[in-house]
Amino acid sequence: MARILILEDERAINDLVALNLGMVGHTTVQAFTGAEAIRMAAIQPIDLLIIDVMLPDTNGFSVYEKLSDIPAIFLTALGETADKVKGFERGADDYIVKPFEMTELLLRVEAVLRRTHKNEQRYKIDDLEVDFEAKTVTKGGVPVELTMQEYALLETLLKNRNIALSRQKLMREAWDVSFMGETRTVDVHIQRLRKKLGLDDRIKTVYKLGYRFEETP
Repeated sequence: MARILILEDERAINDLVALNLGMVGHTTVQAFTGAEAIRMAAIQPIDLLIIDVMLPDTNGFSVYEKLSDIPAIFLTALGETADKVKGFERGADDYIVKPFEMTELLLRVEAVLRRTHKNEQRYKIDDLEVDFEAKTVTKGGVPVELTMQEYALLETLLKNRNIALSRQKLMREAWDVSFMGETRTVDVHIQRLRKKLGLDDRIKTVYKLGYRFEETP
């Protein structure tokens, strides 16, 4: 998984982002000022930056000028088009406006890591192994045939592991964004994944919401 530096001066937000990134397997480094972030990035490898634009000692754009070789997502309360343009002109990989859903941030993090090849290429738990690049699945070393949709759903669950995802969210991420089918479709595919991969103890039903892939024992 990736090592992600979070530069956000509001401790509650910084801690919440770090908690959720940690739950899906990333290592986090927390900074609360621009100077602190620059110092931390100089002493350890960082795969991704999450940078707040408004900081007590400087602004996120100035910090990124010194760390521009690292992929970055700008995180800010400012929603002006000019600010977004400014961020992208400086090489930002994405831009998200507060307030935001934590699931949305996690998905954007995964997207940037995939684009920049900073993310894991394989995931293994118990006797299950998934190759995200080849899009193959093996169980006990034996290949398991999944339909394209079953695989897309499994990958979405794995890349958001330990996070409860609603059926609607799963449909948006694992199906085409324009898909307007019933959420019952998700239930059917979850049942198939559990049966094919023996994941009854891993894919948990979240009452009145959806599902969660549980990594913890």
